[in-house]
Amino acid sequence: MCGIVGCIGQRDTVPVLINGLKRLEYRGYDSAGIAVLDGGISVVRRLGKLKELEEALLTGAPSGQIGIGHTRWATHGKPSEENAHPHLDCTGNLAVVHNGIIENFIALKEELQAKGHVFGSETDTEVIAHLVEEKYDGNLLEAVKAAIKELRGSFALAVISKHEPDRIIAARKDSPLILGIGEGENFIASDVPAILGYTRSVIFLDNDEIAEVTCDGVKITTFDDIAVNREIFTVNWDDEAAEKCGYEDFMLKEINEQPTAVRETIRSSFVGGDVRLDTASHLTEDIIKGLNKIFIVACGTSYHAGLVGKNAIENWAGIPVEVDISSEFRYRNPIITKDTLVVAISQSGETADTLASLREARARGAKVIAISNVVGSSITREADGIIHTHAGPEIGVAATKTLVSQMAAIYTLALYLAQVREAMPKAEIDKLIAEVKALPDKIAAVLADTSVIEECARRFSECRSFLFLGRGIGVPVAMEGALKLKEISYIHAEGYAAGEMKHGPIALLEKAVPVVVVATKGHTYEKVISNIQEVKARDSYVIAVATEGDEEIKQQAEYVFYVPETPELLSAIPAVVPLQLLSYYIAKIRGCNVDQPRNLAKSVTVE
Repeated sequence: MCGIVGCIGQRDTVPVLINGLKRLEYRGYDSAGIAVLDGGISVVRRLGKLKELEEALLTGAPSGQIGIGHTRWATHGKPSEENAHPHLDCTGNLAVVHNGIIENFIALKEELQAKGHVFGSETDTEVIAHLVEEKYDGNLLEAVKAAIKELRGSFALAVISKHEPDRIIAARKDSPLILGIGEGENFIASDVPAILGYTRSVIFLDNDEIAEVTCDGVKITTFDDIAVNREIFTVNWDDEAAEKCGYEDFMLKEINEQPTAVRETIRSSFVGGDVRLDTASHLTEDIIKGLNKIFIVACGTSYHAGLVGKNAIENWAGIPVEVDISSEFRYRNPIITKDTLVVAISQSGETADTLASLREARARGAKVIAISNVVGSSITREADGIIHTHAGPEIGVAATKTLVSQMAAIYTLALYLAQVREAMPKAEIDKLIAEVKALPDKIAAVLADTSVIEECARRFSECRSFLFLGRGIGVPVAMEGALKLKEISYIHAEGYAAGEMKHGPIALLEKAVPVVVVATKGHTYEKVISNIQEVKARDSYVIAVATEGDEEIKQQAEYVFYVPETPELLSAIPAVVPLQLLSYYIAKIRGCNVDQPRNLAKSVTVE
């Protein structure tokens, strides 16, 4: 998740930009840069961490009172100085920083090149600079408005021009952007912490809004030129709270960041109606068509993402999949050939057992794809291909937004395999792409009202044991729900396939053991209802995760957590969110430290 900061006023802008970018480091990045108006436009960019940029500025920093800065997490184009932001137009008279993805950038780039524009990077962002140049006739605001009307995709962007050194133009569509209001100076940023050292008066831009930011104030309109009067919000957070964006805990913040995390993860994957996997170019079409087996290796929460991936890949791409706990895979002599693909999933990219499994697989001749949230981690360096989960750093030890991002990434992989192997009709793939793109909004709908979950947590917070049940895609969701409860509340919990209940777990049932059942609509729904009735016959209370509109379930459960209707195989993402919240609220009621549970570490780097 990239970071943007900008300022205009009377003070030297470079320290403001660098400080703001430092406060956005938690979002993650692989390169950084600034652009400052100092008569012309001076741009300084560096690959790597901010210290590389700071060292470059020691030998000759530009000086000016208006500038924009950016930290980039690569989507289009590898991490490099050339691909780092800000980007310039052909004349060098305007500069752009941008978060998001421009889905039609290839077509736009070809049109602009035909008109004589010369590009210096592989990014989609540079298209914006050249498009604004093409539209510019003396009014930067109007040029940006005209340019964004041709963009498809999502963006938060900021533009400055040598010809209009008294303003920054900022615009938002599906990527966060805020305005900071000062005295004789104003600011833009991706998030509040970037500007807290300078102002606590903030305006949150909404989707499809554009702002003209000057020393004297800000003017906001919609993309259709309707004036917007937005209330100024006064931020009362201290520095730590600012990093949490006002949330009580990092875990709750990260649960609420899940719509953005999924949106960022899938952005570069669906271009022009096709599924793309540009960071796994070693996985050629011939290799994909020749695959006869896939292993998914992972640990903990990532293992549950792997189980979701098994369901998706087998159903959509028709390739047999085994999911292994990494610590077992390397010791069990798995049957691997050159026609085997191994998918290694690790949030940190440094998980010792998963890294060892990757090395074992490559030594046996398999191709390996890594799914990780950390650019440049060991797993991403050693794999043949990478799918980055653009969730941003996750501070809470218990994985939340990285899990749903991993699920989104593996759904993308499954669709890509299906597309290349022609395992499904194009119309069916298109329908699934649209449903994947809708997942962020469905997560947001779950997060919009958590009152029933909180009430349920208060009722059952003193229980000493929980049972979680599901069928099909609901099994890994149930297993993840049980793991979250164990991790942060220290309550014993077990996650099972519901059909296994009569093979042992049913002996645990009594009033003191609530049973959480994943009962979303699907081909096993009636079986799940039968399992619920078996639970109720043993006097256990039932908590159900169900599909919106399912009124029958209310007759079967004491509490129902509704999620939006979603195709069965994709339902794991919205269904897991209420279980994260249930665990969170129970742990808080019990006085547990949800961000740093006892005995646990964020990354397990030893076997």
